[in-house]
Amino acid sequence: MKRILLSLVLLLAATPAFAQDAQPKVHARLVAEDKAVAPGAGITVALEEKIAPHWHTYWKNPGDAGAPTEIGWTLPPGWKAGAIQWPRPKRLPVGPLMDYGYEGTPWLLTTLTAPADAKGSVTIKAAVSWLVCEKICIPEDAVLSLTLQVGPQQPDPAVAKDFAAARALLPVASPWKLNYALGNTLDLYVAAPSLAAAHPTSADFFPAAGGMIKNAAPQLVGYAKDGLVLRLTPGAKVGGLLQGLLVLTSSDGSVQALEVSAAPGPVPPAEFNAAASGDLTLWLAMLFAFLGGVILNVMPCVLPILAMKALSVARHGEQGRGESFAYAAGAVLSFAVLGLAIVALRAGGQEIGWGFQLQSPIAVAGFALLVFAVGLNLSGLFEVGSVTAGESLAGRGGLTGAFFTGVLAVAVAAPCTAPFMAAALGFALALSAPLALLVFVSLGLGFALPFLLLGIWPRALAFIPKPGAWMLTFKQFLAFPMYAAAAWLVWVLAQEAGPRGVALVLAAMIALALGAWLWSVTRDLSARGRGIGALLALLVLAFGLYGISLLRDAATSAPVQSTKMGEPYSAARLAALRASNRPVFVDATAAWCITCLVNEDAVLSQGSIKSAFAAKNVVYLVADWTNQNPQITALLKDNGRSGVPLYLYYAPGAAKPVILPQILTESGVLAAIGG
Repeated sequence: MKRILLSLVLLLAATPAFAQDAQPKVHARLVAEDKAVAPGAGITVALEEKIAPHWHTYWKNPGDAGAPTEIGWTLPPGWKAGAIQWPRPKRLPVGPLMDYGYEGTPWLLTTLTAPADAKGSVTIKAAVSWLVCEKICIPEDAVLSLTLQVGPQQPDPAVAKDFAAARALLPVASPWKLNYALGNTLDLYVAAPSLAAAHPTSADFFPAAGGMIKNAAPQLVGYAKDGLVLRLTPGAKVGGLLQGLLVLTSSDGSVQALEVSAAPGPVPPAEFNAAASGDLTLWLAMLFAFLGGVILNVMPCVLPILAMKALSVARHGEQGRGESFAYAAGAVLSFAVLGLAIVALRAGGQEIGWGFQLQSPIAVAGFALLVFAVGLNLSGLFEVGSVTAGESLAGRGGLTGAFFTGVLAVAVAAPCTAPFMAAALGFALALSAPLALLVFVSLGLGFALPFLLLGIWPRALAFIPKPGAWMLTFKQFLAFPMYAAAAWLVWVLAQEAGPRGVALVLAAMIALALGAWLWSVTRDLSARGRGIGALLALLVLAFGLYGISLLRDAATSAPVQSTKMGEPYSAARLAALRASNRPVFVDATAAWCITCLVNEDAVLSQGSIKSAFAAKNVVYLVADWTNQNPQITALLKDNGRSGVPLYLYYAPGAAKPVILPQILTESGVLAAIGG
């Protein structure tokens, strides 16, 4: 029904254009393979469609929209016509949709069978209709005729090569058994050791019917020990036998089209190459993750925590080597756990990505309280323990404190995406859990590198000043970056939950500070006084946490007030702009993404960029991912990313967007749009 409605819309939309341009976009004719057909024998007739440049017609399953070519035969008595023999189609992206069809000059073959008493010459007719599309769609039709001679079978050498070429495009039955496994993804397994060894350069699956897969989603090729695995995005109607075409392209350019029918069954683990990540391999993804982890250390929220641990290492001198390794262990383990949690949640059907935790108001408020508590501790409001479990563990000395400092550093750094990280994480989320773990561990190792170096190379400790009174002053100074981070998180919360959310988190911060003060000033009293102080501190803290708990019901889909230029992103708006041949710049961003905010202020808001967009008639779409948004999550996934920032430029008529670097420059943006 969805396809029928889309086709009707396309047909109605085509009427004005058809009236303005009466020239047909497809010139059709019938071609017979033989000069004569024997009585009782068959003859192959081709419907040739000469399609105008940049236009296309459709396969038997047209994809997300469209209609296949239909042939209505008018034959003499006793003659019979077989079904259309469809050549392998192409994937034809149209905005956010994916069509399956033909460009150029496809030949659709049909076998006609003469009756045993046929004689003389006969005229056959075919009423043919098709839908031809480019920016618009036009329904066309023609009544074609062909005269056939009945007699000894006589091939026509003038068209022999054309028919051989047409038959070469017809699919053949698969020689291999296929299974599929259905979960958050649809994994199609081809049990063919030769394919695992040959590594085809590409593989495309064309379902025989609509609704089986999401046609426009990337199709990722992976290799198992004994075959090939194609990772698809399932549609609403998948189940039972999965039928269609599997088109394989070899490294020598040869193409093989197979008719396949797969039943549910076991699919072995496979290593995937993310199509959207170009030539990215597992080893390259691990390297990118490692470099991204190293760069992540300079994020504003992380620097004070690194400085805290550096102070601890400096205080303990050579004994601090153990703390360095413990910190690294906490960081690596935290990244591994967080990454695998995302993989597991996505496998369970959750459409989430990197930084998903800050799309929840209650999580943002919790992070704000955690960072604020660290600031209070650095300011000296309390020296031992804490009302915040995470900070308490991080505040301890020795290996335990170092380990949980690594955990705390990851907690505040995780929402950020450093250069190199985006491609690596997008690649990792397309892998099986064991392989994805390698990428996340590489990210953790890069993040922990500064303290790993201190542990491995003790001479590096000489670069840290010797312990002294300066350490207390510096420790107190470090509280102010933490307060700044807490203020930024409150601003993020304002984008998600509005003024009510801000009021609740500020009240919780006051309660936290009061509770910490009550607990601290009663430490030197009698046992009864300490008990009363602890009870009052807990009551005050409970009041603040109750207010935070009210954010659980805050609407995460509330509109975000963006300060950016442009208009809100939607898949439908992007499709409409691309259909009208408008250039489009998509800015996938979030209020909690520091890199995004820097790029906005330093590059995208500059007058030169605005002037270039206006001169080129570029439409600026803001895909604000501060709150959960399935359409933006799908946009990220389709481009091989798991988080923001992501910058895309769709040139008029281009099949795929240009993906810009995560760190923007004016010259880079201008070069991308041709400015």
